[in-house]
Amino acid sequence: MPAAATPVLETRDLTIRFGGHVAVDAVSCAFHAGTLTAIVGPNGAGKTTYFNLISGQLTATSGAVLLGGDDITALGAAGRTRRGIGRAFQITNLFPNLPVIENVRLAIQARARGAGSLLSRWSSHRDWIAEAERYLAEVNLSAVRDTLAAALPHGDKRKLEVAIMMALEPDVFMFDEPTAGMSVDEVPVILDLIHKLKAAGDKTILLVEHKMDVVRSLADRIIVLHNGQLVADGEPAAVIASPVVQEAYLGQAPKGDATREASHG
Repeated sequence: MPAAATPVLETRDLTIRFGGHVAVDAVSCAFHAGTLTAIVGPNGAGKTTYFNLISGQLTATSGAVLLGGDDITALGAAGRTRRGIGRAFQITNLFPNLPVIENVRLAIQARARGAGSLLSRWSSHRDWIAEAERYLAEVNLSAVRDTLAAALPHGDKRKLEVAIMMALEPDVFMFDEPTAGMSVDEVPVILDLIHKLKAAGDKTILLVEHKMDVVRSLADRIIVLHNGQLVADGEPAAVIASPVVQEAYLGQAPKGDATREASHG
């Protein structure tokens, strides 16, 4: 990748304070297309807060978020979604009283809004439904297409949220512990989807994850947050082996148990 390439996403000295507590402390990081970056760190490190600052659910105290070189710091979550940032599991609100297929269809319609006349949009309805059915097939939800979203079990709701994010066709995919709460049988579906997105080569993927086996299987790069600061950044093997990670992250779990469940950062 040329050094001069403009990052798809970048944070510059991104900081947020809650009273006297600095939850994210001047984090500068650039993310390029075709890469999957895992964000790791111990409980309370600032991982999910950093995600919330990028997706617009929290307003930074100082610093900036850039998308394609444009400063989007002043945009809220909805504006950032329209610009191409997709956030699974927190930014997407399901419509609980609508069928699964309609949840995805509405995301497709939102992406296409403003395109053409009312008549052409009406004639596109069948195309939107067909496209929605393809996304549902990818997340193994075709069998529940007509089920109300509220009636889905937890794992299926998570898969539906991924389908909605895919339907929005963002440039940046953000996954915050995507397999948390899923059964062993459901986990491969989500991991396979992330693998496919990565293999396409044109998306920028950020992943907050505490399961190191998942991180090793997916990540091209790992960044480590500790006490709100960026303390390591590099290739997975080197970062995982580094003393700062062994002490700050892996050292939080008993030896050999680094993959155990922990709370969000």
